[in-house]
Amino acid sequence: MKESIYTIPVNEAFEEYASEEKMCPFCRLYKKLQENELDLILGASMMDPDIRIKTNKTGFCSKHYGDMLKKGNRLSLALMLESHLDEVYKDVDAKDILKPDGTNASKRINELNKTCYVCERIDFSFTKMIETAVLLWREEPEFRKNTELQPYICLPHFERFIGEGKSRLGKKEFPIFFKSVKGVTMKYFEDLRSDVSWFCKKFDYRYNDEPWGNAKDSPERAINFLSSDTEYIVPKNKK
Repeated sequence: MKESIYTIPVNEAFEEYASEEKMCPFCRLYKKLQENELDLILGASMMDPDIRIKTNKTGFCSKHYGDMLKKGNRLSLALMLESHLDEVYKDVDAKDILKPDGTNASKRINELNKTCYVCERIDFSFTKMIETAVLLWREEPEFRKNTELQPYICLPHFERFIGEGKSRLGKKEFPIFFKSVKGVTMKYFEDLRSDVSWFCKKFDYRYNDEPWGNAKDSPERAINFLSSDTEYIVPKNKK
């Protein structure tokens, strides 16, 4: 397949199947995307006039505001907040004047609560990465092998992966793709169900002396599997 800027990171994420950090490859990709976007917006991108226009309009979700605070670059964040607050203030004030019953002001605030510059940037690149993963699976035998060697693919990303596969692969290819990807997901699913059940049983005195096995962290792993280990927030206007 023709290489794109997404080919290398997708290949690298799928090649890390043997890493001590057992993780869905798409969760790994998302986390790296998120980290890069946060570093950019608090660094070089912060003073770019075109980007500032966008951040003034969309703002950020509460999660990414929190992430930026944790980064420690409070001045960069404050500079973005200064111009963002100015624009939102003007919008709300002007729209309230246009319609004194507050409907327009409420509408603008509601729009603001549905947008996040970082989420939208990540969602664009992440969608391209899922598409790239399907194309790599179609074209590269080694990638097919690496897909089957993944520790698991979480349910949200399993759904997106097979959805992209259905739209990109032919009628003969898709059933093979689906069987392969489903096999990875369902094997982990079965083990996880068993681990969570054993975790629950361990609180019964009759099982006090039995070993924990892999059950101790099963609630955390179940949450990651069900909701993805990305703290991923899809922009609300795309739901």
